[in-house]
Amino acid sequence: MSPELDALARRAELAGLNAASAPREAQVEGWLLRLSPGKAKRSRCVNALAGGTLPLDDLLRRCRVSFEHAGLPLILRLTPFSQPAGLDDQLAAKGWVRFDPADVMVLSSLDAFEAASGLTPLSPAEYAALIGALRGSSAEEIEGHARRLEQASVPHQAFKMEREGVLLACGQVAIDPGPEGSPTGGMAGLFDIFTPEGQRGRGHGYRLCAALLAEARRQGALSAYLQVGADNSAAQRLYVRLGFVQAYRYHYRSDDPRAWA
Repeated sequence: MSPELDALARRAELAGLNAASAPREAQVEGWLLRLSPGKAKRSRCVNALAGGTLPLDDLLRRCRVSFEHAGLPLILRLTPFSQPAGLDDQLAAKGWVRFDPADVMVLSSLDAFEAASGLTPLSPAEYAALIGALRGSSAEEIEGHARRLEQASVPHQAFKMEREGVLLACGQVAIDPGPEGSPTGGMAGLFDIFTPEGQRGRGHGYRLCAALLAEARRQGALSAYLQVGADNSAAQRLYVRLGFVQAYRYHYRSDDPRAWA
């Protein structure tokens, strides 16, 4: 990986963590615990950000208590940046199951995206209800999603594209300003990009993403990132067409079957 791509990857990881902030969070020895129920594992997992001083078994035990109190299975999200070093191998040796790999893709410049068009803004509650209905989410999951969007430290801007009252695609963009003086500037994250089944293969997803990136550029973002399932080849082809490249892959591990069921 080139130094430029490595810097963009690390910036994307931090921006993604900021964008996925959850109403219920805790810290254990430098590990970030997110404890909000719902379908999005980003909001109900451990992010191992620092090595800490406790032995691994003690760290896991303390995390498990918090997740049990929240009624959630203990899940760890593993990235190339997870600490301590070798954490993924240690969990594998304990029999923790690896599941749901995803790729983080980055775009170094938004200069190609000139003007947003055809976007209708939605409130957090409206978007949570829309995407929840499309995905078959429960009322509790929809309410939790809306709450996370309303309370996110990095505001999520939700939009839909329609034609004659028919939904073509919908999605969100979250612009992380980054640390003051950052050479990478503001970074836009694309989230929950969704095209209804009957509208797929018609270019609506491409036009939606291009419009979201144009809007992000208008608001001062210089680069972008997104997270996509490693097995979602159709979506990955779309993002490559937009100019995104793979930065790194992450996955989850757990010893609780509820986590991957």
